[in-house]
Amino acid sequence: MYTAAIFLPLVGFLIAGTLALFTPEDEKKRKANDRLAQIVTCTGLLISAALSIAIFFDVGLHGNAKTVHLFTWIQSGTFDVSWALRFDTLTAVMMIVVTGVSSMVHVYSCGYMSHDPNIPRFMGYLSLFTFCMLMLITADNLLQLFFGWEGVGLASYLLIGFWYHKPSANAAAMKAFLVNRVGDFGFSLGIFATFLLFGSADFDTIFAAVPEHADTVITLFGTEWHAMTIICLLLFVGAMGKSAQLGLHTWLPDAMEGPTPVSALIHAATMVTAGVFMVARLSPMFEFSDTALNVVTIVGASTAFFAATIGCVQNDIKRVIAYSTCSQLGYMFFACGVSAYSAGVFHLMTHGFFKALLFLGAGSVIHAMSDEQDMRKMGGIWKMIPVTYALMWIGNLALAGIPPFAGYFSKDIVLEAAYASHTSVGVFAYWMGIGAAFMTAFYSWRLLFMTFHGKSRADEVVLAHVHESPKIMILPLLPLAAGALFAGWLGYENFVGHNATEFWNNAILILPSHPGLENAHHVAAWVKYLPLVVGVIGISLAYVLYLAAPGIPGKLANAFSGLYKFLLNKWYWDELYDFLFVRPAFYLGRGFWKGGDEELIDGVGPNGFARATKAIAGKASRLQTGYLYHYAFVMLAGVAILITWYLFTKG
Repeated sequence: MYTAAIFLPLVGFLIAGTLALFTPEDEKKRKANDRLAQIVTCTGLLISAALSIAIFFDVGLHGNAKTVHLFTWIQSGTFDVSWALRFDTLTAVMMIVVTGVSSMVHVYSCGYMSHDPNIPRFMGYLSLFTFCMLMLITADNLLQLFFGWEGVGLASYLLIGFWYHKPSANAAAMKAFLVNRVGDFGFSLGIFATFLLFGSADFDTIFAAVPEHADTVITLFGTEWHAMTIICLLLFVGAMGKSAQLGLHTWLPDAMEGPTPVSALIHAATMVTAGVFMVARLSPMFEFSDTALNVVTIVGASTAFFAATIGCVQNDIKRVIAYSTCSQLGYMFFACGVSAYSAGVFHLMTHGFFKALLFLGAGSVIHAMSDEQDMRKMGGIWKMIPVTYALMWIGNLALAGIPPFAGYFSKDIVLEAAYASHTSVGVFAYWMGIGAAFMTAFYSWRLLFMTFHGKSRADEVVLAHVHESPKIMILPLLPLAAGALFAGWLGYENFVGHNATEFWNNAILILPSHPGLENAHHVAAWVKYLPLVVGVIGISLAYVLYLAAPGIPGKLANAFSGLYKFLLNKWYWDELYDFLFVRPAFYLGRGFWKGGDEELIDGVGPNGFARATKAIAGKASRLQTGYLYHYAFVMLAGVAILITWYLFTKG
């Protein structure tokens, strides 16, 4: 059961990939090929999801954690790394999210991608991604974790650039790949430093030895540094890249160039949460560095606020949800930063359901609107697609943190834990989170009102073809909606409530000196209810601006044009990076190409020799005049030179 849940997606990838390589030219055979790829991959994921539920009950609820040893991977001297699958509560929770969302995305894709000519390739990529993510969350050592980490990066690149005939998709895929390489460089350095300090890559060995190395220092650039802080910060750089935190976030919104199911799977529910999972998994290390935890808190809180400000002015329906994802990841990280790891994972789980619901719901809207994504060209369509409309309501209520929806339980406990940590960075995170909560409610309802309500701004031709999505696209949304409705109150007691210690069963370590989560249950009433109050205010403001008085937003944009452009251009992060890194890289590359390669290497080397040979040959050819007396003169001159040389050498 345990290994099957992990490797079934790999089997689906191999079969779908084989079908993609041998696509028949006959239309009927091609459709049969497509259908077989869909059946194999969807069946594998549905079975994997069912097995994950069974594993969750066995491991998470009954406490039967286990490690399944598969084989010895690397053995060199004292360095011994096995390939093993680690199943504890943290893994079991992540498996529910990954396989649950992925299976629904697979089924949804059968409808959404039905007219695409490369269905087997797409379904294969989805299964490959899911397998790599499962390898990441079941890793028993840092090298195995890195394998899954890089695997999801590869799959993300392939899926974002799936429509490779679009230059924008290729650019977005390259951007995601390169930005993640920056984060992964730090992550790999962290792994090297961990091995240097502990002499092992195995989690159990490292975690057992952490206390005795709690005060160890290392010398770097002639200065002594706290070893655990350096290691944790390097590892967190990897998390910043994979989970799109402030500074390394620029790839996430552009990744919306991929098909909508990709957005739901990779950039809402699974891959971007890999960084949060990694910090929670390595909590026995992070707990021994308050500096690293403070950095995690500040970066997470800043990201939550920053991304929410941008979400308020975006007009592409998928980009609004993408920046929402970036913001919600900030919540998860600052929860981990105040040592409320279980609260962060709790929000990760609930967010996976309602954000996948919102992305797939947005895909249903795009499908209904003939591939239109600009909300300024929508409106007044709620009666035409009532099921999608109702499901988007559920997703938005959960995202805004309105009870009894899932986001209310998970987001609020994150904020309460930040405040209850009684640290300056914790209080900073709380107020940044409150600001983000207000903006989240505002932009989520702005999206709903602009998309479904008011007077239609769509083209008449598009409006005439608005229709509800087929059942194959609607049915997968129902389990996600159920998760957005019930996951919060069903999981609260086990994840962060009275049963939390027994439920997590040592999968997460929290030192007594970090009582933020424990204190969260005893904060003042205003701390608990303020997120709900600002959420209601945000929804009300969106109603006023986009339904009651729709002319106000345009006037505000004109009155505060500088601020509006600043937010619309995403704080000019892309322009900043273009100025600091992209243009100098192109300038340097062009200089090496023109000056170094063409002029120096080719100019002096092959081309230089060729030109010299040609010039010498040209001059020598002038001697070949065809006149007999010229040749006789040259012969006589040669004889005279030889006689002269002979006389001088012999004399």
